Amino acid sequence: MTADVTAHQPPFRDPQLSFAKRADDLLGRLTPDERIAMLHQFGPAVARLGVAAFRTGQEALHGVAWTGPATVFPQAVGLGASWNEDLVRRVGEAVSREARAMRAHDDRIGLNVWAPTVNLLRNPLWGRGEEGYSEDPGLTAAIAVAYTRGLRGDHPHYWRTAPVLKHWLAHNNETDRATSSASVRPRVLHEYDLRAFRAAVEAGAVAGVMPAYNLVNGRPNHLSPYLREELRTWTQQELLVCSDAGAPSNLVDAEHYFDTHEEATAAALLAGVDSFTDHGTDASTIVARVRAALDQGLIGEPVIDAAVRRQLHVRLALGEFDPDLDPHAHVTDFDTPAHRRLAQEAAEQAAVLLKNDGLLPLDPAAEPRIAVVGPLADECKLDWYSGTLIRSSTPLDGLRERFGPQRVTYAEGADRVRLRCAAGALYVPADDAPTEVRGAEGALDPALLTGRTDLPPLTVDAAAEGTEFALTDWGGGVLTLRAPDARYLSVADDGFVRASADQPGGWVVQETFRLEPHGSGHVLKHIATGGYVSVAADGVKVADEGEIFSVDVVEDGQEAVARVAAAADVVIVVGGNDPHINGRETEDRVTLALPDHQERLWRAARAANPRTALVLVSSYPYAVPEAATELPALVWTAHGGQAAGTALARVLAGDVSPAGRLPQTWYAADSDLPGLLDYDIIGSRQTYLYYDGTPLFPFGHGLSYSSFTYADVSAAVEGDAVRVALTVTNTGSVAADEVTQLYVRALEARVPRPSRELAGHRRVHLAPGAERRLEFEVPLSALGFWDVAHGRWTVDAGRYEFLAGASSTDIRGTATVRIDAEAPVARPVMSAGLAAADYDEQRGTRIVDRSKVSGDAVAPVSGDGTGELVFRDCGFGAGAAEVSVTVSAAAPGAVTLTLADGSPLASLEVPATGGPYAYEVLRAAIEVSGVQEIRAELRGPIRLAEINFTA
Repeated sequence: MTADVTAHQPPFRDPQLSFAKRADDLLGRLTPDERIAMLHQFGPAVARLGVAAFRTGQEALHGVAWTGPATVFPQAVGLGASWNEDLVRRVGEAVSREARAMRAHDDRIGLNVWAPTVNLLRNPLWGRGEEGYSEDPGLTAAIAVAYTRGLRGDHPHYWRTAPVLKHWLAHNNETDRATSSASVRPRVLHEYDLRAFRAAVEAGAVAGVMPAYNLVNGRPNHLSPYLREELRTWTQQELLVCSDAGAPSNLVDAEHYFDTHEEATAAALLAGVDSFTDHGTDASTIVARVRAALDQGLIGEPVIDAAVRRQLHVRLALGEFDPDLDPHAHVTDFDTPAHRRLAQEAAEQAAVLLKNDGLLPLDPAAEPRIAVVGPLADECKLDWYSGTLIRSSTPLDGLRERFGPQRVTYAEGADRVRLRCAAGALYVPADDAPTEVRGAEGALDPALLTGRTDLPPLTVDAAAEGTEFALTDWGGGVLTLRAPDARYLSVADDGFVRASADQPGGWVVQETFRLEPHGSGHVLKHIATGGYVSVAADGVKVADEGEIFSVDVVEDGQEAVARVAAAADVVIVVGGNDPHINGRETEDRVTLALPDHQERLWRAARAANPRTALVLVSSYPYAVPEAATELPALVWTAHGGQAAGTALARVLAGDVSPAGRLPQTWYAADSDLPGLLDYDIIGSRQTYLYYDGTPLFPFGHGLSYSSFTYADVSAAVEGDAVRVALTVTNTGSVAADEVTQLYVRALEARVPRPSRELAGHRRVHLAPGAERRLEFEVPLSALGFWDVAHGRWTVDAGRYEFLAGASSTDIRGTATVRIDAEAPVARPVMSAGLAAADYDEQRGTRIVDRSKVSGDAVAPVSGDGTGELVFRDCGFGAGAAEVSVTVSAAAPGAVTLTLADGSPLASLEVPATGGPYAYEVLRAAIEVSGVQEIRAELRGPIRLAEINFTA
């Protein structure tokens, strides 16, 4: 505290007062300029009040990230695969303790952590699928609640860290992510996307949310009316809304939603954004925009005050103003033995046994000769949101440790090549620089892994044999080239090519290339810059035109794999992805297929030795139907963090019976997927909830080294819930975890409902012969759906079947209950009309923004095309004599209304109205009565907001 603060403490420093009173007191002491300055991510100190600088944002998805060495836990999708809330809560506790411990040494470490990501894994081609937990909203919510509780801590007043959920709302594409709009119908919004956020917020361990880059229903998420209409109605707690990086500027620069940044900034504040992450650490631009918006009367001071007040609540909860009372102020738990054990336990619980025809587990007592092959066999990969590894374990490390180094052989399977051009062979010159640059506690300094210029560039010499590079094809022709000293070829800002990167990485990956046929050879394209590898007098660099190279194969990777496979008793092929290549933030995947090179590797291994298992270490699912048919065993695990190799070896050896379960559907082919930008899971039959086909591996799938039976499934309505009970028994010979899954389906649904929906789950450990009676309490509200006819959550009367089993398709027992409820009534169209977005079905339309502030309208997908909306069970009573449509049009169009049998009701020509938000009301005489189905055809560049009827 600075010297100019008097001995008499102001109320904001009085711990006896409520956070609300303290926040109001401090807010009242801040000048208008000081308040405005706090709206930027990096809020400055207020020295005269003894208030320190504050930053929002610290990445902590599966460990403290971007700040150097930390314990690295499995990727978020791997934590989701554990189906274990207790485990995930403990991981959250460890991460938050390390954040506190790191902050004790470096006040740049933030305690407002931006985690977890709760966007649902709707489409497996989404590049950021590794960041989410599941395609199911219930499972995602359960894991998110657990992680946020761990991050928050269990003190009643002071939070260990303050978690912010990402990314609000309906965000599943990196392609055009700053400009694309997700068309999200009300049922999908309420039944799917909002549910993942709501449970975590209601649990009380969430400090706020971060809006996504994309638009929803034509409106940028940073202006989402649902921040006000939904999020802030779920809790009495103040919630902080932090913008995503650069998104405030996108409102003008990329999305062109506003003409000026002052308008955009004001609109974001009015929508509920409280902290602007823009222009890095330089707050001046945002501060100037807020001041200008205030001067122009676009916002008033109360809007700024509300945003600052929410920030102050977070700072108070983090104990900033009560250092002597904060129970977390002196936490030192960093890289402890307990955290190391937890990282291993999490990696073990994340492993999913997809198939096993008896090959696994391997028996260490039999002393098998094991060949470990593949591009990830000796890798411990990190992703964009990882911390720096303090320690690591690869599959090769783990298997050698478990089975003995003399019994494990290795072949990476990469082709060993030399590249030659007319001037000579490409080679890496000797240098005196260190091969690694180390930082604190011996960890690699992440700032020096790529972009190094302290090493000499590659060169070409006609007399030299050339350097032998390990060439790995990661799919789609995307290559990495690694020198014998294990450093990857990389391109720095000066354009020179060097063997300088410890791993591919960075916001823009500089280590990927593509060989393109050219004449009698190939040119080597550098993917990040789009340039080509060329030879200059001062070294090899990237230029507009490249050298023509021949590729001399010194060793064929398939042959090397076949050689070690033939000499082994069993082969473990370890394939998958590098999390920085072909699918990550900013880059969606283009296919579910395993890279061709990896397909060839497992086939070569199997041809040499039928006792071959494929282990996929990846951020996302693959379509591997032939491997699933031809190989005796398949295992999947997300990138498992620092203990990945040890954990995998223990699973393969049977020290741990695998009990991970798939958190998302594995499809058999790309053709099973809808378009990446199709967010209507109901209409396009997406995810396990609606998918009508046969998946390669279903949601919830995962095998065990033991066996389990289910018996005595019962269900009964008790008050406002259904109590379901069942008995699960371990009938195998080994102790193991079983993930019991409970699903429900409506047997008499009047609208499209999920074929099954997860209603509960429990991961339990059972000794051989042991049984456990499990009970699930399912709220009746969980059986409901969003009734678009009446704009409310509804539970219909009828029979509901509860299905208990080991996956969404492996059902072992069922029980049925009947729910009593009011009979449905027709849509009250005479009093409430029809909101266009409240359709039952649609064809060729998209939902758009009715205004820049709130509301929806519907437009044809194509501006010069047509679309159709269907509204069922419209109740007209004694009859309607007039219809009116509220519509805007950029150019002339039409709205035609018909009944279900095609009988015409009204046809209205729509003139150009002067813009998308310039609505007019058009009327026509009609004759209709009773209960009818109304169909509305939209033609041309129009926006239909609503249809109303009068007698």
